[in-house]
Amino acid sequence: MASIGRQAPSISLIAQCKTRLNQVVTSFSSTSSPVVHSRSFSIFSVKRTGTCRAATVGLGFNRWVSTVPVSSKKTRRKTGEILSTLLEVGGVKISRDDVVRENDPTNNVPDSIFSKIGLQLHRRDNHPLRILKQEIYSYFDNNFPGLFNKFDNLCPVVSVKMNFDDVLVPHDHVSRTYNDTYYINAETVLRCHTSAHQAELLREGHSYFLVTGDVYRRDSVDSTHYPVFHQMEGFRVFTPVDWEASGVDGTSYAAMDLKKTLEGLAQHLFGNVEMRWVDAYFPFTDPSFELEIYFQGNWMEVLGCGVTEQKILINNGRTGSTAWAFGLGLERLAMVLFDIPDIRLFWSSDLRFTSQFSSGQLGVKFKPFSKFPPCYKDISFWISESFTENNFCEVVRGIAGDLAEQVSLIDSFTNKKGMTSHCYRITYRSMERSLTDEEINQLQGRVRDEVENKLNVTIR
Repeated sequence: MASIGRQAPSISLIAQCKTRLNQVVTSFSSTSSPVVHSRSFSIFSVKRTGTCRAATVGLGFNRWVSTVPVSSKKTRRKTGEILSTLLEVGGVKISRDDVVRENDPTNNVPDSIFSKIGLQLHRRDNHPLRILKQEIYSYFDNNFPGLFNKFDNLCPVVSVKMNFDDVLVPHDHVSRTYNDTYYINAETVLRCHTSAHQAELLREGHSYFLVTGDVYRRDSVDSTHYPVFHQMEGFRVFTPVDWEASGVDGTSYAAMDLKKTLEGLAQHLFGNVEMRWVDAYFPFTDPSFELEIYFQGNWMEVLGCGVTEQKILINNGRTGSTAWAFGLGLERLAMVLFDIPDIRLFWSSDLRFTSQFSSGQLGVKFKPFSKFPPCYKDISFWISESFTENNFCEVVRGIAGDLAEQVSLIDSFTNKKGMTSHCYRITYRSMERSLTDEEINQLQGRVRDEVENKLNVTIR
């Protein structure tokens, strides 16, 4: 398996990066994100000498990725959680106040999300996500020697244009709402997918790339969903020279090559499994597909992919070309390959978890350690028209953090006056210790206060 290390940026490049970042963090309306290039897994490879640029590519077919924080000053929040006021991404520092803007009505990034920026699980030695990433690198290096550039140290702060417009996400698409996406301000977000850097990479002339990174989405609370996850994407451009001798058009040629490549990847990861292709829809590809495999008695989606929309290629100087792209969620596959039952475990520093995995050992089965007892707390309230479940989950996560194992709607009814009541059950459970009644009651009390104050609901 190839060893992918971080490239040491020159002093002049770091200086330019710092200048670039200062421009961005003081006004997050820039159309590009600061970052230092590092070879690793990205579907759009990016190299720029002389300037600092953000380089990540993900088509959002599944889910997301991250970088590394350096704690300088630290502040204790009401939850008792220690948060860095500075984090370092590719040698560039970002202040908490540049990402979490409590007095900005267009900002919805909580401290619980800021604390995850820069952790780079996919670059940690012996971490399941890095093991899986390196195994995918190995497949592409063996089958396409020297062809695909790799990126995994790219800044997750991007413009709305990069995140949505450049990949043809419709203006009325649900992913653009504050309910689904973390906005730093009206023009800047934490990327929802690594595809946010696709257009920029194409304009720079890159034709083959793999991108890995952290992505951010407001989501439900359960064992398979987390507001930060890691995504990989692949991209390949073809010119007429590639397909003219094949006897088929460019779109058909790209689709055939895509399916052959990804079937090989699935076999590399899962062995000789049964596979099937399912038609799908993504704004940035046509035709679009999902690859499913029959694994452990069930059909399982592995990834989404497709032939890149011509408009994206034309808009970025690739008229006359065709391309394919795919995206997969690292956590989704790692949970299956390593038998990891709860997505929160990926963030654990407990040696009982971290010591079970070693570089190069794909598929080592996780051995559960003692499972601590859950604590259930219910909360009921009359909702307003503006209420959304994602907002409620965000409040719970912001207070309880990873102690919140699940949030479930257990009852809903509308009275004769047309008022609707929801009752949610919150499951609290630590992965590392037993919780006390006192601390859970304190957390639940804060949840009740915050829900009523922030969500315009009336507690029953």
